[in-house]
Amino acid sequence: MPTALVTGASSGIGLEIARILAKDYDLTLAARSADKLDALAAEIGCASVFAVDLSDPEAPHQLVAELPAVDVLVNNAGFADWSAFADASETKLDEMIELNIGALTRLTRAYLPGMLERRNGRVMNLASTAAFQPGPLMAVYYATKAYVLSLSEALAEETRGTGVTVTALCPGPTASGFQARAEMEDSRLVKGRKLPTAAEVAAYGVKAMNRGDVVAVPGFMNKAMAASVRFSPRPVIRRVVHRMQDAKT
Repeated sequence: MPTALVTGASSGIGLEIARILAKDYDLTLAARSADKLDALAAEIGCASVFAVDLSDPEAPHQLVAELPAVDVLVNNAGFADWSAFADASETKLDEMIELNIGALTRLTRAYLPGMLERRNGRVMNLASTAAFQPGPLMAVYYATKAYVLSLSEALAEETRGTGVTVTALCPGPTASGFQARAEMEDSRLVKGRKLPTAAEVAAYGVKAMNRGDVVAVPGFMNKAMAASVRFSPRPVIRRVVHRMQDAKT
């Protein structure tokens, strides 16, 4: 059976992607919470668990040492923080950059050569609609997702015609527990809104990955927003996003 690795698999979109891939792949699930991973592995079967904090720069190397090759890599692990940049925790920002960018880059670099040698493989990186514009009050998170989108598009072009595909999944706000961890429940971006479920986003993402789509944006409004950024003045974009990110009173 082909193999797949899903990071950040203990909750939200990553958990739902793992449930879908379990039908066709021998899974390895990676996240910090061993208990949650064990529960998911027991639910889906045919899954190995690797409890690891990927914000540690050495952790991706440890994971690759245990799992030298995969057919599908899903770089889902990541988190955000909701605050003005000058007020943000320096430690938290460092961990965000290391997890959202560093771990994703290291794991992709580790597994991509083997995929290319076998002329078969899929990589899905979790970007976000945040990738398409700057994000006042979540400045570093938006910047990390811009990196993920740019890297994914570049790698998709480098691997075009090789049998390997790279997909950037760019969901908007999703009911996944993400907002609670970022402490942004009062943001206008999410407060009072009915959000798509993690299961819906995961199903869309896996289908896009299997088609070999390079950029996958679920939802009409999200697609419209991502497209509109190309035609809107940058100062307007910054101010609109700032207002949307601010607290709803």
